[in-house]
Parts: sequence; C-alpha cells; structure tokens
Amino acid sequence: MSKDMGSISPGLEMSGPRPVVLSGPSGAGKSTLLKRLMKEYEGVFGFSVSHTTRNPRPGEENGKGLNCLPMLLGATLLPVADVLSSETSEDYHFVTREKMQEGIDNGEFIENAEFSGNMYGTSKSSIEDVQAHNLICILDVDIQGVKNIKKTDLNPIYISIQPPSIEILEKRLRDRQTETEDSLQKRLEAARIDMELSKEPGVFDMVIINDDLEEAYEKLKSVLIEEIEKVQDAKK
Repeated sequence: MSKDMGSISPGLEMSGPRPVVLSGPSGAGKSTLLKRLMKEYEGVFGFSVSHTTRNPRPGEENGKGLNCLPMLLGATLLPVADVLSSETSEDYHFVTREKMQEGIDNGEFIENAEFSGNMYGTSKSSIEDVQAHNLICILDVDIQGVKNIKKTDLNPIYISIQPPSIEILEKRLRDRQTETEDSLQKRLEAARIDMELSKEPGVFDMVIINDDLEEAYEKLKSVLIEEIEKVQDAKK
C-alpha cells in the first residue's frame, strides 16, 4: 500500500524479540516467503495489525481480516494452520478519524499516513502485543514507512524483497488478473521508486532479489535465524 508521507513517534523503546520490518513492491513475493517462514517456524512470528479510518470491506472484521499470515486478535494469536489457506487481504483495527487523531496526538503510533482520504498507522501497542507473547513482530510497510520507523528507537531488522526486474514484476502482476490497467500502472510506478530507494546504502540490513524462491528463502532465513533461535530457546 502506497501512502502519503505521515508522521512518527520518535521515542520508542520496546523489550522482547527484535521486530522485522519487511518492505518491497506488490508482487515481489513477500507473502509467499513469509508464509513459508511462518510454516517452518510456527509459534515464532506474529503480525502487527494496523489501524485505519476507512470503512471495512465485505468479509473484514475489526482486528481480523482474511490475511494468510498469523495475526494477533487482542491477546489471542491465530494459529498458522488456521490462516495459511485463507484469502489474502489487509488486517486492520477500524477506528474513527477522531479516535485515530487522538492516538496520534498522544504519541501512540510509531508511524501514520493518509492515503485516498483515509488514515493508516501502526500503533506501539500492536507491536507490544506481539512482543508480549515472545514473538517476532513482522511489520509489512512501504518505503516511506521504513524511513519513518528509522526515526524511532524500535531497532528492527530491515529487509527489502525486490523483483529481478520491473518487466518480471509486471508479468507477475498481470498473471494475477486482479488489477485494472490503471491500478497496474500505479503499482508499477510505485515499484520503480521502491526499487531505486532500496539501493540507497544503509536503508536495509538485507536486500533480497526474489529471482529464485529457494535462494531468496534461504537468504531470508539467514538474516533472521539468530533472532528465531532466541525465541525458540526462550520457549524451551
């Protein structure tokens, strides 16, 4: 999701496993890699649930979408097996503009932005909920979200998943048959910007070019394995 630049809450210091900030264009393969990671390391990861002021779409519930990745529903973690076969969509806490603005003013959000007249944001509490269960919190954000989070004290692991080329990305998106020509061109334009910004030194701890799925997955594991093992050891 591409959003206008928003604001951040700079003073964040959280305990628990280091979160993972995952970024990359739609169609780069983030969801495929994450599903595989969570299936292999069940009970290690949790997914932060964002807030938004937009209206729920058909089938969406507050704090519970149709996401194919594990998520926290209040204090309850939805098991991997229950969601891996679900359709993919976003997961949100749906709130009023007044309620969300109040939270932003009180410094409750690590990042927030506005897109198409709706506010979106990641709250500190959504990450703390995941960490409280001794889980690695995954934040799937766009490149602007990455830059905003870097201004906080969250100290996550930053990973970018990129396609081999814009031509291959376009083929992947067209093969999905879920985009209009207009929305496809918007995604490709956002992807071009994302791909360029991912090359900036120091932005990401690792940039993974998802050309070969097996190779990309092994690289993703390699950068996370130390944190994974810490969580596993703590559960013994």
